[in-house]
Amino acid sequence: MSREERIGLRVSWMTIILNLILSFFKFIAGFFGHSMAMISDSIHSASDVFSTLIVLIGLKLSAKGADQEHPYGHERIESLSSLFLAILLFASGCFIGYKGIQSFLSPHTIFPTFLALAAALVSIISKEAMFWYSRSAALKIHSNALMADAWHHRSDAMSSIGSMIGILGSMAGFTWCDSLASFVICIIILKVSLDILKDAIKELLDTSCSREMEFQIRMFILSIKNVQSLDSLKTRIFGNRVYIEVEIGVLGSYSLEQAHCIAHLVHDQVEEEFPIIKHCMVHVNPTK
Repeated sequence: MSREERIGLRVSWMTIILNLILSFFKFIAGFFGHSMAMISDSIHSASDVFSTLIVLIGLKLSAKGADQEHPYGHERIESLSSLFLAILLFASGCFIGYKGIQSFLSPHTIFPTFLALAAALVSIISKEAMFWYSRSAALKIHSNALMADAWHHRSDAMSSIGSMIGILGSMAGFTWCDSLASFVICIIILKVSLDILKDAIKELLDTSCSREMEFQIRMFILSIKNVQSLDSLKTRIFGNRVYIEVEIGVLGSYSLEQAHCIAHLVHDQVEEEFPIIKHCMVHVNPTK
């Protein structure tokens, strides 16, 4: 098992356990604390469990090496995981919005209690901690699916803030605040799901790297000894990794063996300098 897979599995299992405990606690607090917003929030946390399971499966499958049917590996499975995660998140947001509107149209006269308020505060702290924990691991192993799951935690923390405001409003006598909070939570979740969906589709369409990264790659290649010019640079994002194709110019007086050695040097140094690059294809053009 690779280092990336070990880190991803550890983070995923940790967040699954914490989300199971948190979603159960928030549902009980919402039910006995008379808060529709907190019950909606508990559903959001429960969806985090399923989303993290999707990430787990994606990490496991994308870590498989290349084979005869998949010569470029399986990294794109992670992009599919992000896609499914976005769809799941969108569905949970729609459900919460529907329940919020339903509750708003049929107002209740029972006010939320301090139990629901305490649950919101615990949720904010817990989910924000999960966000930073998952985000740190995602950056370390360059995992887009894990990063999407981290933002799922952040959206849950934001929705808990909405719940807390709604609960406070209802406790002050404005019973409609609790229902309004559910609808605000819905909007937040839908926004996050659409952002994740956009990134997943971008990865599946062989989108190029950012201009900043392409500039860094270009400058690095031009700094390598005996590289006279960089005639072409093409990059494409493949799951959580990057493939690049470059055409370099070397002196036409060099022998085929010398030109091959320069190309091999460029290949090795680029992949060493930029760990996110899985493969660098180098083509050599003669220059005067």
